Amino acid sequence: MQSTATGSEGRTLRETVRFYLLDHRTWLGKAIDISLMGLNLLFVAIFVVETYPVSAATEARLWALEVGVALVFLVEYVLRLYGAQDRVAEATNPYTVVDLVAILPTLVVLATPTPAVALEIGFLRVVRVIRVLRFYRFTRDAEFFFGTISDNALRALKLLLTVLVIFFVSAGLFYSAEHAVNPGVSNFGDAFYYTVVTVSTVGFGDIVPMTPAGRWITTGTIIAGIIVLPWQASKIIREWAQKDVVDVTCPSCGLTGHDRDASHCKACGAVIYQEYDANGSQ
Repeated sequence: MQSTATGSEGRTLRETVRFYLLDHRTWLGKAIDISLMGLNLLFVAIFVVETYPVSAATEARLWALEVGVALVFLVEYVLRLYGAQDRVAEATNPYTVVDLVAILPTLVVLATPTPAVALEIGFLRVVRVIRVLRFYRFTRDAEFFFGTISDNALRALKLLLTVLVIFFVSAGLFYSAEHAVNPGVSNFGDAFYYTVVTVSTVGFGDIVPMTPAGRWITTGTIIAGIIVLPWQASKIIREWAQKDVVDVTCPSCGLTGHDRDASHCKACGAVIYQEYDANGSQ
């Protein structure tokens, strides 16, 4: 996500829309980023609150708020397609697909004229939980509305986000599958607790899946935890391990990559020359 100019002179409407949806530096670009991030949090929070016992009036207010946020996201989706240089590529972009899938259940329920039919498809609104994936859009590069962070910090942020996404999405799906038949899962907090305990391999046993869907979701969560998280963490560890290695090739054996203060090749012992002083600066 990069910005190449701060003014709007000479831009078409389409170029202006694209610029401000990608920009992090102008006040308007920052305001759009902050607003979308806040609405993402609100959209997911509504789903969590609705899993707890609330009054009919509160439930109506939450539904109205959900519809309002979904319509804002629908406008954003249309604007992203309108402003994109390649609309097909934008429409098939994983981030854009997630944006659409996350709001479709709400919009379908809203557009259904028959309350009975709306009730039948209302369970699809649990798909809103994948809206948390939208936060990956904000980690596509190291530039944010508050400044630029280091590559290592960006990788650590992605790892933390991956952990939260696995927990949150798994808990949302598990709640959807279990809350109607499982007395131990009455709200999102119960499902989140179960997910954390399961992925951490503690396994107290106070909550167990009672449906086939719940068991499959649990299996998928464990597999994701033992594959995705170590893969993300290994990239950070590898980067930290290589931060003191410089790109110097041994003239004898051709080995590339040596410590900053190395004077001999660690493979063959041949003398190598590096322009570094005693303090390690180039």
